[in-house]
Amino acid sequence: MTAILYVLLAIVVGVSIYQVANIFNLKNVVATEKDNNTQGILFAVFGVFFYALMIFCFVKYSVILLPEAASIEGENYDLLYAITMILILVVQAITQFLLFYFSFKYRGIKGRKALFYADSHKLEMIWTVVPAITLAGLVLYGLFVWNDVMDTSDAENPLIVEVYAKQFSWEARYAGDDNELGLANVRNIKGINTMGVDMTDKNALDDVPVRELHLPKGRKVIFKFRSQDVLHSAYMPHFRAQMNCVPGMVTQFAFTPKYTTEEMRLNEETIAKVNGINKIRAEKGEDPYEFDYLLLCNKICGASHYNMQMKIVVQEEADFNAWIKEQKTIAQVLQ
Repeated sequence: MTAILYVLLAIVVGVSIYQVANIFNLKNVVATEKDNNTQGILFAVFGVFFYALMIFCFVKYSVILLPEAASIEGENYDLLYAITMILILVVQAITQFLLFYFSFKYRGIKGRKALFYADSHKLEMIWTVVPAITLAGLVLYGLFVWNDVMDTSDAENPLIVEVYAKQFSWEARYAGDDNELGLANVRNIKGINTMGVDMTDKNALDDVPVRELHLPKGRKVIFKFRSQDVLHSAYMPHFRAQMNCVPGMVTQFAFTPKYTTEEMRLNEETIAKVNGINKIRAEKGEDPYEFDYLLLCNKICGASHYNMQMKIVVQEEADFNAWIKEQKTIAQVLQ
């Protein structure tokens, strides 16, 4: 495979050099009306092809998009994304059309003289003020969405969870009955105390270490992130949540799960996506896939980055409470 890539790279470089040489040879050549006409028609044809390809991609690949947000805060994120994409697509569709249309309509024709004027205060005002207002609106709404995720001051009885990243796995611990995480530091890592929890801190004794995240539906979860080694990024795509895990510091975000795992498995978009995946897996002779929420690493953190993930199970709060009671505290694990 590497050899093929080198061959393709050599071909691309060779073609580039050849084309650059041709450009220098054409510096004294004057385009004829026939040349201009041909290029104008080619621009128009390519414009039609461009829009046809764009529509095809929307129809063909929309199935790979994520289903609706599985968190309450993610609703605002999705709305911001939808507004941004609609604006981009509308502006792109108009400007690209004008580019191809003008290239065809105003191609060089004998006797036609181009209109030129030095400036237009009206046009300058329009294309400065309109984008400025639009971008200001998007930024302000983006700040609202960001604050909705980051500000946890109004959270009532939130669940406190620490997520610990290291090459190439995740660990987590829940604040115990006191709902306060104990102190931790990489210097405390020893034996099975793999998260470096400070066992001299009384708040740490009832913390619950786990290798699989369980979250209650409808209750705000505040995540505290640490990293043992390099920069990681905690990415929970279905909850529209992502935060860097930085060595030497604690970062955080919060969200409120909206659908249990079982409810999301019954979502029509999820079913369509799972069916598409299982069709491919069946062709390869692989076992069928069942939907689960996942915590992924969204930073290229090393050789096994692709496999750094943790399963997330969202449950009704009663089921979550029953599950957490079955888990051992870190004091019980380390005794």
